[in-house]
Amino acid sequence: RIHAIYRKSSPSNSLLVTERCDNFCLMCSQPPKSADDSWLVDELFQMIPLMSRETVALGITGGEPALLGRRLPDLIGALETHLPRTAVHVLSNGRAFADPERAREVAAVAHHDLMIGIPVYSDLAEEHDYVVQARGAYTETIKGIIHLKRHKVRVEIRCVIHAETYRRLPELAEFISRNLRFVDHVALMGLELMGFAKTNVQQLWIDPADYQTELVRAVDTLRRAGMKVSVYNHQLCVLDPRIHDVQQKSISDWKNTYFEECDGCARLDECGGFFASSSLRRSRALRRFAPAPPLSVTNDPSPQEIDTP
Repeated sequence: RIHAIYRKSSPSNSLLVTERCDNFCLMCSQPPKSADDSWLVDELFQMIPLMSRETVALGITGGEPALLGRRLPDLIGALETHLPRTAVHVLSNGRAFADPERAREVAAVAHHDLMIGIPVYSDLAEEHDYVVQARGAYTETIKGIIHLKRHKVRVEIRCVIHAETYRRLPELAEFISRNLRFVDHVALMGLELMGFAKTNVQQLWIDPADYQTELVRAVDTLRRAGMKVSVYNHQLCVLDPRIHDVQQKSISDWKNTYFEECDGCARLDECGGFFASSSLRRSRALRRFAPAPPLSVTNDPSPQEIDTP
């Protein structure tokens, strides 16, 4: 058996550091496991010195990477030492950083290009805690964001949009713009139908065409506040044209695909595409963009053909 950990030609390499997690999210694409998997990090410390120094970006993902404790800043430090030009993006639920010392340890690495992506699913604590299936998680997550920013660690807030989160997207955007305006990026993300999301598809699935009003309001609120916002994991044809400019091609190359509905689309290269798992559900609003009509060519009139007053 061969397991690919890193591909030099890919812009989408991520390092899986643990499958343990202290959340149990309704839509988790990588359901947590309780087994001791510390060997994953042992292996990564051996792998990192072998990676190309030209690597543009790497992700750190789990499970919950902060459950590594002191080993997480050590891992970030190894990346800074061996890959000094590589951006690092850590996906975390943020709860561990409610302890300010944990935030300080990550900041002390002084990585040149580090961002931590943390999900916030509602402006209401009880709704966020329900989505992540952990009582008290909201308070710890917000504290974690504040502590990281206090230590000047860059933070991205993420929200996966589904039937349990779309209704209060405008209120969430208002909360972020008033209370967490100091974060560096906000990503509003489409649902990946893997793991628990596949199990709970009847509860979670909503056609993205049906939440465009809420999504546009959220994007507009964040933009008016001067915040950087992006829409991830959506098809360009389904999105309201008013937010096409913030749509990003964000799906990892190894699980990004297009379906027969896209054949002949003139804007395929701009589109975020689909998760391969999207074969389970696709929007009714999918359509092809037609090629732009060719410009007509007319001969300039000669001077004697121009009427003069």
